[in-house]
Amino acid sequence: EVQLVESGGGSVQAGGSMRLSCAASGDIPNKICLAWYRQAPGKERERVAYIDIDDRTFYADSVRGRFTISQDNAKRTLYLQMNRLKPEDTAMYYCAAGRYCLISSIAYWGQGTRVNVSS
Repeated sequence: EVQLVESGGGSVQAGGSMRLSCAASGDIPNKICLAWYRQAPGKERERVAYIDIDDRTFYADSVRGRFTISQDNAKRTLYLQMNRLKPEDTAMYYCAAGRYCLISSIAYWGQGTRVNVSS
């Protein structure tokens, strides 16, 4: 069992920055995909970024060049650095983990942290 707890959300003006953190605990496999998803009101949950089992990173087109995903293995923490935030980045952000990075393969979800970007 893996537990994920997000933190770092809040409100920021457009153009600002924010860093989300996800603390992982429990029996974490050596090979696991760690990802950030988000869900805006009335929209489907979408994948924002991930680090796969080979440590390759992926970014959605909408955030590439603005967001950076990283992990601190010693602290068992996943981060999402978000720069040049836009109002359309407003959503609930979820930390996720699974054998693969597709949403259908995600086995563990955090409770979410809300990000609100005002114009």
